[in-house]
This record gives sequence, C-alpha cells and structure tokens, in this order.
Amino acid sequence: MKYVEEFRNKNLVARFARKIKTIAPPRPVNIMEVCGTHTHNFFRFGLDKMLPSGIRLISGPGCPVCVSSQDYIDKAIAYAKHNDVIIATFGDMLRVPGTKSSLEKEKALGASVLTVYSALDSLKLARANPSKKVVMLAVGFETTAPTIALTILAARKEHLGNLYFLTSLKLIPAAMQYLLQDKRLRIDGFLCPGHVSCIIGTKPYEFIPRRYKIGCCISGFEPADILAGIYLLIEQLVRKKPAVANQYQRAVTKNGNTKAQKIIARVFGVYDASWRGLGKIPKSGLRLKKSLQGFDIEKELALEVPSRQDAGRTKGCCCAEVLKGLMQPLGCPLFKKSCTPEHPLGGCMVSEEGACNAYFRYHDGAR
Repeated sequence: MKYVEEFRNKNLVARFARKIKTIAPPRPVNIMEVCGTHTHNFFRFGLDKMLPSGIRLISGPGCPVCVSSQDYIDKAIAYAKHNDVIIATFGDMLRVPGTKSSLEKEKALGASVLTVYSALDSLKLARANPSKKVVMLAVGFETTAPTIALTILAARKEHLGNLYFLTSLKLIPAAMQYLLQDKRLRIDGFLCPGHVSCIIGTKPYEFIPRRYKIGCCISGFEPADILAGIYLLIEQLVRKKPAVANQYQRAVTKNGNTKAQKIIARVFGVYDASWRGLGKIPKSGLRLKKSLQGFDIEKELALEVPSRQDAGRTKGCCCAEVLKGLMQPLGCPLFKKSCTPEHPLGGCMVSEEGACNAYFRYHDGAR
C-alpha cells in the first residue's frame, strides 16, 4: 500500500479491530503510545471505540512541547525581554506556560518573538537583523535534531556571529527506560513513535524486550497502522514472546537514517536533561559540543533565572501525572473547566500532540 486512503480503508480498519478482539486476553492490557500523533489520531478516528474495554492506551511523554520544562520556558522568556534579542520559535511553543508568563504574553507586551516553520528560517532572520541576537528555540526529539544541527553547521559556514540556540532537544528511548522503572505504570507494551524511529531505527528499542520482558511495536499514524501495531503487541503478549516489531516498514529500517544520526553526533553530545512532569532523566537530552558552544546563547549571554523546574505549576494541574501515564486527562480537576486549548494551564493542553488537547477535541468521556 502506498497512499494514505488505503490506510484509512474502513474494511481494513474493521478487520484489524476484529483480529484484536479475537486474541485479546481476559485481563486488562496497558499499552503506552509514546507519540503525540498516535494519541491525536487514536481519538480523532474513533479507534478507542473499536477496541475491547480491557485494552487501555496510555498517553506518554511523546509531545516535545509538553515536555519542555518550565525552567526552559522561563529562560526563553528572560531572553525575550532583552531589547537586542529576537526569539525564533515554532508556533506551538508560544503558549506553553512558564512560571509566571508565556512567550505569547511577552510578545503582546512588545518582545520580539517570531514564529518560524523551520530551523533554517533562523538563518534568514540572523542575516536580516545583523544588530540583533537571534535566538532559535531548539525544541524537539530525534526527528527535529538533524535540521537544528544542519542549521548550526550552515551558520558556522557563513560565519554568522549573531545566531544562537537555546537547546531543549530530547531523546525518546531514555524516557521510555525511565518510565519502565516506575512500577506503578504496569506497562504491557509500547507503541513506539514512527517519526523518531525513521531517524534512530529499531535497534535503540531492543533493550525493552531484553531487559524488561515487554514488547514494543513501531507504528505508522493512520488508523490501520495504529490498530495493526496494537494487534502485533497483543500477539506478543499472548505468546509471551516480547520483541521489537516494526509495523511501519515503509518508512523505518533497522539502522534508521544513518546520515541524520551522523549529523546529530557531529553537532551534539548527550547529557542529563529535565523533562516537564518527569524531572531530570539521565542521558536523555542533546547539547552543543564544546567546539560549537559559540552558538549557545547561555554561553554568550548568561542570565540569572531562578531554577524552579516544575515547582511553580498551576495548582490543580495534573500535567505531570498525565505525562507519566499515571492519569488520563479526564481525571484532572481543571480539564475542560479552567484549562482549555484557548486557555491552557499546562503544556499538555497547548499542542495538538498533547494528550489533554486530544482528549478535549475528540474524547467523549464514554470510556
């Protein structure tokens, strides 16, 4: 199959749903999807209504906007307040709440905060504003990291002296390992992210069945993809043969995109990183190598920003519990009340990839 319509074929989707019901065990099954697009499409296409009641999909920390720490947002806001700084950011970062404000609010007060569609757009901004420090907010997972890295290499080649980066790039397998250490979750399998896996391949997930004895499946994003991925996970569970399955073979290979991996390794090193709601996770982030730290805005312009982590989160907000998979958005007392996509109080409600946003738009509360 080559086209999107084929993966949305109602007969094919219904067939996978029947196959899942046929082999589903009598006990409850907890599957965590580690991708915001999976969360979004699962409810958008009504797939939750097609599964047996005992199969529960748990939303994990698969939204890069959602897991950007409050401390990081506070730093971005502090830089935005400088008269000689222009912040370049992807649009869904604008409304992510910091401790007391957001980039959107600061922009309304006069800060130079501009939306870009690609990290490469920051090169144009730097060329057009030679008297300003242009700061690109480098946010995302392994999918975004190659374009950020290429932008940095292009800036070095051009000798652009006014382009900088505030980095919050995250690594998904490290977060998955962190979650597996929390026995409260009782995860029976992972639906692994398709976009990230296009870059890293299937190998980085092999520790999951080997060390933790649970299965995982890399899946595409269309309805047939998602249900096929769930079926493969249930099949592994029933047969007691955990492995790394690759449903998304039309895009993902065992070794991944090795060129992209080399570009990332050329620019970034691995370090311990802070995730909103999860705290500091060992070896879960990327930062510039020493040879490229001239592009690090924190080296060029150090600011005194109190390190609050997530201590200042809105009272009653359960984003941390949602990101860990300990709570569905429906359990948050602020959900659909004071917290909505128009007025988000937590990162999970901001982006369309956020679990709270997906539940708000598509979940009818029946399950």
